[in-house]
Amino acid sequence: MPLDIVKITGWKKTPQSVDEPPRVRYAASFAGYGFYGDVMRESENARWLGPARYDIAGVKVFLKHKTYQAEVSYLDIPQIPAGLKNLTPRNGSSENSKLTDRAHRVICRVNCGICAQGMDLNHLVDSDSEEEELEEASAELQATKPRWRSLRGSFHSVGGAVMSCRNDKAPDGLAAHAHLADGLLHLILIRKCSRPSYLRQLISLTRRGADPFNFDFVEHYKTPVFTFTSVGEESIWNIDGELFPAHQLTAQVARGLVNIYARGPED
Repeated sequence: MPLDIVKITGWKKTPQSVDEPPRVRYAASFAGYGFYGDVMRESENARWLGPARYDIAGVKVFLKHKTYQAEVSYLDIPQIPAGLKNLTPRNGSSENSKLTDRAHRVICRVNCGICAQGMDLNHLVDSDSEEEELEEASAELQATKPRWRSLRGSFHSVGGAVMSCRNDKAPDGLAAHAHLADGLLHLILIRKCSRPSYLRQLISLTRRGADPFNFDFVEHYKTPVFTFTSVGEESIWNIDGELFPAHQLTAQVARGLVNIYARGPED
């Protein structure tokens, strides 16, 4: 069974970095900045507490309620590939930015048709540089008329989920309808909001069948690649549980990069 992997390239650790070689990491599930990075960084100071440190760190970071200025750009695929046509935008527009009504979301299962017909961008990963990668991505996808879209603002968190990330605290995961091998990641942006509003959004993750994207301050996009640049005070990236400082960063999906011996999700 193939699995998508996200290639993450950090271009600069800090705004002051000069002539710094790019640093590459790979994420198999999730990369998060802001809240998720702060929780991981805070938990490192209490490793002696064991797994309980994540809950304690989460409460401390939530109470601080910090936001971070950033600019995020992503490649928008307005025309959904054949295997994804049943994912209908909420507002009826052709943009993938307003993803889907919950009734049309398709969960990844064994012999998933969406994974079989997803976006194949594997050949782009072998480019000599990340800039060439992004240029080729745009050229290769002209048939679907992709466009780069940029967003700037204050965010509590910026996250990219390449799978649903189901766990005990989030039974449906961070992105319930993420697929294991469709060539796309779910870009999740939590904009500045009140503390009670953010708490409601976090609580929705703990409820099976709830929609954690159904909030005015939450933006959700499906894309094969996005770029990130911090502005002002910085957080840190949490890449599958590992801390990764990056002022500028690019994340691109390598479709089916890893094969494992398994049938796929069954429930």
